[in-house]
Amino acid sequence: MRVENPELSYFDLQAYVGTTKHMGGFAATETLIELCRIDRNSYVLDVGCGAGATTGYLAKKYGCRVVGVDLRESMVALSTERAQREGVEGRAEFRVADAQELPFDDATFDVVLCESVASFIEDKQRVVSELARVVKPGGYVGLNEEIWLQEPPPEVIEGVKTMWPLKPNIPTAEGWEALLKGAGLQDVIVRVHRVDARREATQVKRYSLGDMVRMFWRTLVLYVKSAEFRAYMRRQRSLPRGIFDYLGYVLLVGRRPVD
Repeated sequence: MRVENPELSYFDLQAYVGTTKHMGGFAATETLIELCRIDRNSYVLDVGCGAGATTGYLAKKYGCRVVGVDLRESMVALSTERAQREGVEGRAEFRVADAQELPFDDATFDVVLCESVASFIEDKQRVVSELARVVKPGGYVGLNEEIWLQEPPPEVIEGVKTMWPLKPNIPTAEGWEALLKGAGLQDVIVRVHRVDARREATQVKRYSLGDMVRMFWRTLVLYVKSAEFRAYMRRQRSLPRGIFDYLGYVLLVGRRPVD
């Protein structure tokens, strides 16, 4: 990303800094891992892998094979570098791919994870159906996605759209559950969460000290060099009043039926 570019996108900034953020922090990711019963024998797909933190963690802690995919080549490059640094390149691989059209055969993976991806895509049913397509019969699909806890006023919707590239059709928890069932998944688990500062702080557990230093340095350089980035950060601090009375997240896990 060129720091002088006046159009600073949410995802381009994440790619430049080398970070991946999901509501609920790393605690939410750990819950999905547990609910999806990931172990060393699992073959896992991480859709929207970002900087590859979750992918690398799974390969390192559980010793399983993991494929991470992301729409941005820059994220895939960061993920590959991370896997090499962590010594898991033999178990973690990365590809550029669209969540709406995954380049894998039907019934390939034991588990498919997707965190804070479908919320940014208009056709959410298409995404969820793709996740269900590539998981094996008896396998699990786990999501962490944004929800409206209650119907928001127009000013909150506009504020959210200004800060994050979320699509305005954010479902309720019931809406997300219906999407999983519409994709043929069963035994759907639904866990609704409000934003909690303690859980959000667990984001740092995704990263090593070296990662944190690199992210801090890149952010500092960008802040010093780019007036547009400084303006962007000021907007990020101006959260709509009462936003988290309305915006939360949901963890969902569904299982593909055994044929």
